[in-house]
Amino acid sequence: MAKSKKKYYAVWKGHRTGVFESWSECKAQISNYHGAQYKSFLTFELAKAAFMGTYLDYVGKNKASKPLSESHKRLIGLPNLNSISVDAASSGNPGKMEYRGVDTESQKQLFHKGPFQEGTNNIGEFLALVHGLALLKQKKSNRLIYTDSRTAISWVKKKHCNTKLARNPNNAAMFQLVDRAVLWLKSNTYTTTIVKWETKIWGEIPADFGRK
Repeated sequence: MAKSKKKYYAVWKGHRTGVFESWSECKAQISNYHGAQYKSFLTFELAKAAFMGTYLDYVGKNKASKPLSESHKRLIGLPNLNSISVDAASSGNPGKMEYRGVDTESQKQLFHKGPFQEGTNNIGEFLALVHGLALLKQKKSNRLIYTDSRTAISWVKKKHCNTKLARNPNNAAMFQLVDRAVLWLKSNTYTTTIVKWETKIWGEIPADFGRK
């Protein structure tokens, strides 16, 4: 009988959270815990990187994505070009991170920040979205804003950067921006519509850094 591969488990919600090195350890954290969030990975590094993000970034990713029907595609339609698009890129998780915003139609860069040391892609997506919201409000623009990150949308709605990344001297500059972004969300209102970029239909978001 073939020996089963060792797995590592990220637990986002449970009696205890973190990365566990066996199913028995993981099971102890999620048993009788309503709404437990966990997922297995083949290496400790992958599980640790996943834990730094959110469950929504990884749920269902072991399964093949179901192709969208033509009727579904027609229902979604084409992107609104009267908009800006934002995105982030991180070389490692954590690693060097940068983010930017572009005009969706022309792809002209509107802003760019970074690279920052020891950042994560989720933090970059969050900062990019808040930066875009602030820019559109400053310009009194009625354009909408696209992001391909459900995590960033969730964090902005909650007015909270829900990262598990620890602060240290290397990423202090990035966290200063995070604190400013959270303060802006709590101190401002905005009318900008935030829309999830439909990557499966439209391809990569125009602000993508092209590093995949």
